[in-house]
Amino acid sequence: MKELLAWTLETIRNEKSDFSWMEEYRYEWAPLVKSAVSQMLEGKTVLVVTDEHHKWFGQYIINSVNDLGKNRPLLPVYSLNKCFPSLKSLKSTENIQLLEDMFEISYPNGYYIWYIGKGDHPYTKIAYRNEDSFLWIMDEEVQNSFAFRSSDPLLDIKLLQLYKLFDATLSAALFGDLEL
Repeated sequence: MKELLAWTLETIRNEKSDFSWMEEYRYEWAPLVKSAVSQMLEGKTVLVVTDEHHKWFGQYIINSVNDLGKNRPLLPVYSLNKCFPSLKSLKSTENIQLLEDMFEISYPNGYYIWYIGKGDHPYTKIAYRNEDSFLWIMDEEVQNSFAFRSSDPLLDIKLLQLYKLFDATLSAALFGDLEL
């Protein structure tokens, strides 16, 4: 079994597309992905939510994570917007607390939010309240998050590459090839 940082570096270097940008960020990435994957292995549900601009990417994650061609167990990963279509209308702290209460009833093994988008989006009010959230934040430096620049012309490619690394990490951990 390989250690996460060494495995991540090897995986980045073996990637056929230009993924070298990630080598310098692997120290920021490793604790975040370790937490996210560990929680999935513990049976927590993942609720994916994005800002409007990255909605396509959230849908990509939902469609890809449980692709039957991966020959791995199916995992509880859902779109938060699909689970709770009135999400946009949540404004008050009391309503967000009611939503969190519903999540605790609905997901007895626990849950966490995987948020992708701008740091000032209204959905961050929900994501930031959960200390276990997996945050991919645009244009801001937020503690315990992975930062991107929305002005980066390669942003979409980087998001896809990083998801591919996440997915590979998840598979390696599920099959015992990686020590978290």
